[in-house]
Amino acid sequence: MDLPHATPLTLSIGDVSLYRALTGSRFAPYSAETFAQSIGFDRLPIDPLLAFHAVFGKTVPDISLNAVANLGYADGRFLKPVYPGDTLHAVSKVIGVKQNSNGKTGVVYVRTEGFNQHGDVVLSYVRWVMVNKGNLDAPAPETIIPDLPKAVDPATLDFARSYAAWNDTLAGSSHRYEDYLVGEKINHVDGMAVEEAEHQIATRLYQNTAKVHFDAHGQKDSRFGKRLIYGGVVISIARALSFNGLANAAEILAINGGTHTGPLFAGDTVYAWSEVLDKAELNETVGALRLRLVAVKNRDPGTFALRGEDGKYAEGVCLDFDYWAAIPRK
Repeated sequence: MDLPHATPLTLSIGDVSLYRALTGSRFAPYSAETFAQSIGFDRLPIDPLLAFHAVFGKTVPDISLNAVANLGYADGRFLKPVYPGDTLHAVSKVIGVKQNSNGKTGVVYVRTEGFNQHGDVVLSYVRWVMVNKGNLDAPAPETIIPDLPKAVDPATLDFARSYAAWNDTLAGSSHRYEDYLVGEKINHVDGMAVEEAEHQIATRLYQNTAKVHFDAHGQKDSRFGKRLIYGGVVISIARALSFNGLANAAEILAINGGTHTGPLFAGDTVYAWSEVLDKAELNETVGALRLRLVAVKNRDPGTFALRGEDGKYAEGVCLDFDYWAAIPRK
């Protein structure tokens, strides 16, 4: 059964500027209309992550308002460009459930699709959340775990635009598809502290109403005793930081997977590093890099430590995000 979500959202050029102000993103196709048009966009597009957060925000009241945790993402696809003036709405469908062994919580899997005002699907993704069980005495529902791909097949991305006019100087990097090696790790060097006001403005921009991000009084008795920063803020800041070393990998095409591995709080400083997991040729002028983007807080990102000796995520790691990005070929 489809679950339509309330309050369509029209994204404006003001939202684009505010998103840039909150994240510091410098990727050329989402900064300059002239650059965007040179690679086949009609006009200045909305950053795919801004569209993702806007659609995600629609789902929160129905899916994760009181969730224990947002656990992960998979099979995310950005199917059509979103432009200022477009109005997005979201529809979700529950595709899996599993009660946890404690009998008090369970995991719910949903596929969400974001639509524009013409009814076109502009993006689609799966996420799963841990929620409390309403009636502890009720029998456990039948376990259904959806079969999700480990990664989006790049052959299905159907990328048709040309990067023949890509300008390395304007984009900020001379490194193209052929210059990156599978297994290579890139330290993005810069850090960005996240302040209370900034993360609240960002989360309000996406109309995400999750209580854990706003209700300081209500969170005093929570596990951490204070508000959490919305994980999408971490994704966007880490992605913006990845400009250092991946400036030409500007266009996100798909989300293969993602996990919020640890909490982030106001006052923490986010750093990031990336690993090239795979490569694929999309057409004569465009390739794709499969990238693991790792955000860490309050420590040197140059150690490239993802997991400790115990196999658990290393201390300070707060995001493990796997995605495909388009990049010009030589």
